[in-house]
Amino acid sequence: MVGSRVLTWEVTESKGYETSWITSGARSLRARGRAVGTVPEPYWISYELDTGDGFVTRRLCVSAETASGTRTLDLRHDGEGRWTADGEWLPDLGGALDCDLGPCPLTNAMPVLRHGLHLAPGEREFLMARVSVPDLAVRASQQTYTHLESGGEGGRVRFASGDHRSDLEFDTDGFVVDYPRMARRLAAGP
Repeated sequence: MVGSRVLTWEVTESKGYETSWITSGARSLRARGRAVGTVPEPYWISYELDTGDGFVTRRLCVSAETASGTRTLDLRHDGEGRWTADGEWLPDLGGALDCDLGPCPLTNAMPVLRHGLHLAPGEREFLMARVSVPDLAVRASQQTYTHLESGGEGGRVRFASGDHRSDLEFDTDGFVVDYPRMARRLAAGP
């Protein structure tokens, strides 16, 4: 998909909601989003995401508000596999191409779009820059995405990380429709 979309998910994992305003090209996307959740504590998240060619993360800026105050994160990827968080080098993320803001269904799109896994057979393993919410801690996360099936409405891809496995439903544009036990996209209004 080339163009702009606004997508909203009910995020059952956080007992909240997320809306993303997305502008995408043939091989990149930009998004800004807002999320509210009550698990593990009440929070409000604002983020901006920019990717470069091949849907590779360039920058993720996040602000999280909780009862204890506001935290911010400026996570950057230099395009060569090196990452910084607020200017501090993150050596454990060497070679990672994507961020994974949890629980944000939008960030599952980048590796799937890069390899067309929602439409065609394949399996890929990734090292991700995982950002936990609402503390905004960054850590390395090994993840595997495996194409299961595709059809006129999109496709299904198995996500696996550690002991966690889930079969995600994507639309034809490569965005999550259903992430069982985490999030389900809401239908757009009239």
